[in-house]
Amino acid sequence: MQELKAYLAARKSQRAVVYPHSSQWFNAFALTPKDSVKVVILGQDPYHGPGQAHGLSFSVPAGIRPPPSLLNMFKEIDASLNDGEPRLQVGGKGTLESWAEQGVFLLNSVLTVEKGQAASHQGRGWELFTDAVIRQLSETTEHVVFLLWGAYAQKKGQVIDAKRHLVLRAPHPSPLSAHRGFLGCGHFAKANEYLVENGKAPIDWFSVR
Repeated sequence: MQELKAYLAARKSQRAVVYPHSSQWFNAFALTPKDSVKVVILGQDPYHGPGQAHGLSFSVPAGIRPPPSLLNMFKEIDASLNDGEPRLQVGGKGTLESWAEQGVFLLNSVLTVEKGQAASHQGRGWELFTDAVIRQLSETTEHVVFLLWGAYAQKKGQVIDAKRHLVLRAPHPSPLSAHRGFLGCGHFAKANEYLVENGKAPIDWFSVR
């Protein structure tokens, strides 16, 4: 982590624009403490457009139009939990803080990115930190649902104990791959079924603000 801190400090001194703001890097941890985690949605790195990233995977702040991957997530929720009727996908909102407050840990593998440069902070040390977080969650909790979308998340999730938890895999919700099996995967409904079976309250996936 010392090398990561030094790198981030150097980029700041070089006036690089880093997203999200440093006060939001650990938002996922603040909103979803370990003891309250029921579902983990693992992302790759933050959105790199202005105003989009705020420390929660796939989520955007209030007033920001939902990106295409998030819209596909909403489309899947509408299909599996709203009889296919458009609700979330036409709402124009994309802030997932209410999910986080219910126990959905919205974790990116890499917690920072530079403006306009996807994956620009990969390989700088964040992955070691988030690997340790996932390993600790797997080993010290029970009956958590891990949603792993795309090859990157699935590789990172190999450390998860599938005997203690429910691990669901599908293609990434990106428009490039959603039609290959993400749409129709039923993950949001399956997650709630598993939670209820194990004595936990289901997630209100429609509570997007």
